Amino acid sequence: MNMKRIIVIIAALLCVAASAFAQSKSLGVRFAGYSGMEASYEHFLGDAPNFLEAEVGVNAHHSTVGFQVTGIYNWQIEEFYWTPRGDWSLYAGPGVSLGTSAYKDDDSTYSAKAFFGITGQIGLEYSFWFPLQLSVDIRPVIGITKGGFYDDGLAYGLLPTFSVRYVFW
Repeated sequence: MNMKRIIVIIAALLCVAASAFAQSKSLGVRFAGYSGMEASYEHFLGDAPNFLEAEVGVNAHHSTVGFQVTGIYNWQIEEFYWTPRGDWSLYAGPGVSLGTSAYKDDDSTYSAKAFFGITGQIGLEYSFWFPLQLSVDIRPVIGITKGGFYDDGLAYGLLPTFSVRYVFW
């Protein structure tokens, strides 16, 4: 199966799953710990606190420039009531990530590689009493490229990220 077909299948599955339920959603920005930024979307499923998370973003660090699409199914592990006017929650889940990376070689030319990876995420989220949500998480990616092992996602995925989202009820 070629890479285009895999991307289309995963994108279609994410779209169908997200549109099948008319529940709470949030939209915002995820700031990656390695100088990247992603558009972030969360979609809560039914009455359960579980949610789908999808991100599309770019990253630029050291001599690498890339584009990445990630989809994750998160379970809310625990909800904490530490503050009287907002909700804290701890979540985690598995997902997939697809993207490209362009590496700058020693002779100042770029070599591009597409990658496919499996990811896991764990995070802490705070939802205010007004429609704002803040979260911090880590998301390592283990993957493969045509030339071998994709290691940027593992190394940089262990750096914390920060997200800001607007919540639609």
